[in-house]
Amino acid sequence: MTPPPVTPPPSPPVGGLDQRPSNTTCLAPDRAVPGTELRVVRVFPQLTFSSPVGLLQAPQDASRWFVIEQAGVVRTFPNDPGASASSVFIDIRDRVRSGGEMGLLGMAFHPQFAQNGRVFLSYTTGTNPLVSRISEFLSRDGGLTLDPASERVLLTVVQPETNHNGGGIVFGPQDGYLYIGLGDGGSGGDPHGPMGNGQNLQTLLGKMLRIDVDRAERGMPYGIPADNPFAANAPCGDGGTGSQNCPEIHAWGFRNPWRWSFDRATGELWVGDVGQNAWEEIDRVVRGGNYGWRCREGAHPFNASCGGAQNLIDPVAEYGRAAGFSVTGGYVYRGTAIPSLQGRYVFGDLGGAIWNIARDTQPTLEVTAEEALESGLQITSFGEGLDGELYVVHYGGTLHRLEPATGGGADPVPLQLSATGCVDTSDPTRPASGLIPYAPNAPFWSDGADKERWMALPDGQRIAVGNDGDWDLPAGSVLVKHFRLGTRLVETRLLMRHPDGEWAGYTYQWNAQQTEATRVIGGKTAQIDGYTWIFPSETQCLACHTEAAGRTLGLETAQLNGELTYPQTGRTANQLQTLNGIQLLTPQLTGTPDALPALADPYGTAGTLDARARAYLHTNCAQCHRPGGGTGTDLDLRHDTPLAATGACNVVPQRGDLGIANALVIAPGDSARSVLVARMDRRDAAAMPPLASLEVDAQGVALVAEWIDSLSGCGP
Repeated sequence: MTPPPVTPPPSPPVGGLDQRPSNTTCLAPDRAVPGTELRVVRVFPQLTFSSPVGLLQAPQDASRWFVIEQAGVVRTFPNDPGASASSVFIDIRDRVRSGGEMGLLGMAFHPQFAQNGRVFLSYTTGTNPLVSRISEFLSRDGGLTLDPASERVLLTVVQPETNHNGGGIVFGPQDGYLYIGLGDGGSGGDPHGPMGNGQNLQTLLGKMLRIDVDRAERGMPYGIPADNPFAANAPCGDGGTGSQNCPEIHAWGFRNPWRWSFDRATGELWVGDVGQNAWEEIDRVVRGGNYGWRCREGAHPFNASCGGAQNLIDPVAEYGRAAGFSVTGGYVYRGTAIPSLQGRYVFGDLGGAIWNIARDTQPTLEVTAEEALESGLQITSFGEGLDGELYVVHYGGTLHRLEPATGGGADPVPLQLSATGCVDTSDPTRPASGLIPYAPNAPFWSDGADKERWMALPDGQRIAVGNDGDWDLPAGSVLVKHFRLGTRLVETRLLMRHPDGEWAGYTYQWNAQQTEATRVIGGKTAQIDGYTWIFPSETQCLACHTEAAGRTLGLETAQLNGELTYPQTGRTANQLQTLNGIQLLTPQLTGTPDALPALADPYGTAGTLDARARAYLHTNCAQCHRPGGGTGTDLDLRHDTPLAATGACNVVPQRGDLGIANALVIAPGDSARSVLVARMDRRDAAAMPPLASLEVDAQGVALVAEWIDSLSGCGP
């Protein structure tokens, strides 16, 4: 008799989950319509640009738009929603030094451009020294292009550092003079001289200038308007300094006037002046006005050693870092599409917030995160059409327009965590059944808090895995993160990709009973069991979860190539194999985990010193310090960037030396001279990371310092 066949035992599961859980509750809703009754809509959707920093039209010609690209190109395209291509108006990359805050930064058409073909460009050039240059270029083909060989240099200003270059240039609508905005010379805190450049009237740095480009005098290729505050003195334009108060000066006391404009109806000059570390400000500028830097940051004392300045003019508006960062000046709205906005000043910042304030606002109004329209964009500039409608320039390469909001109603993101669908309604400390846990190999420092993380995707949707290892979650997805101090739940954050494809962050504070968490709108700081804890604002969430890093910082192949114990099954398994096994990734990852990149645990001992330190910097710094990160520096601290290409090794710091002699960002073999370590080892205005942390990561500082001390150079 033939024995029955032997059934082999089932193969052990490869992953930590048997199947993908169904998720019908934890889904990102539509984004809230803000009280401003505005929305930002992409325009010219077939066009993208390379690091755009400006958008404008020529006088009396609404048929075309012009886009300033930071590297040194101006592109033009027809004012047609279906425009599918742009052409080069001028390319001066051969003479522009770009990167960080340097580059082609401003452009102004002569008011009679149609007749004389004159256009003015503002850019940085040179290395020793670096200079800001204002030049005239001519069109020789009826305005279709500019001739790069026609350059006539008007003004040259030596820049002591690579940041705070200002760069905006605009013709006054009432007087026809060319206005030029220049920053304070860079570094941090305006350390230039006994009073700083902002208050030194014998330099053009930290000033708003005003010159006449239609005549030449006193040996310069421009004239000095007779009503400038110091009009009778010798010009400073050949290098930017003089022995008398510079006659080119119109107003002073600026740190970095980045984007400013004239109200086309009144001629008033509105300036967005970027703050140091605490306050961003909006100024209404008048001839001979002193706007306070470095004596003050916004309306607040900053440095008493500023030359005994008097009669400082308060900013019209300001906001702190809980609301946003790196202000971008805008325009007084004079269009017709949004009647409720008529006559109000619109401005924003690099973090994506957009505000509007009444033109007759009295100093000093503090605007808040709750009042902002969150665009999700890196706003480098606003543009104004000849029709008065306003546009938004996104550093990521796209153009957008302000339009009236449609719809309205209550905020669809619940105020109670238990109502979000992302937690167990009977026990909100536990995730809903449709969530999938994950844990990055190299966790972000969060003031010593322990964290738990989950992802929730709409049923049937998958995560797109990019060639660079970054993961792109579909619309409707939610990431959930618990923060615990000891055993106490303190905060839960939700990072949502709304149906329109835009990301937004929301934070919830747990009650003492650990039974519910309530949404914190606009951010706050609270005392919890002896700890000072920062609940970030919506703007601050996206300041760290940058677009350049893909918004979802922990979801990348190298971060999740590690083991996790899955509560659903009790099994410990590799996360990549698990997510592959439940068909969550597209395309599926091929090969064994050993063949895929994996970040080391910075706090462990398994990886090399180099691998652990680079993983730490990747997690804690590279979300901003990478190409397109919007920091205004050239650092690239991603783990797979060769050390010599990071812009850090043996490089002089662009944002100040913190008082360290012979400082470098990374000084191989000498952590004491490395500004990178010094910024990590502090929690003041010069600290890195700059947001949402009040405690130094001593273990992380020691790791990076040990790594730097072990370096013999910048090679691999």
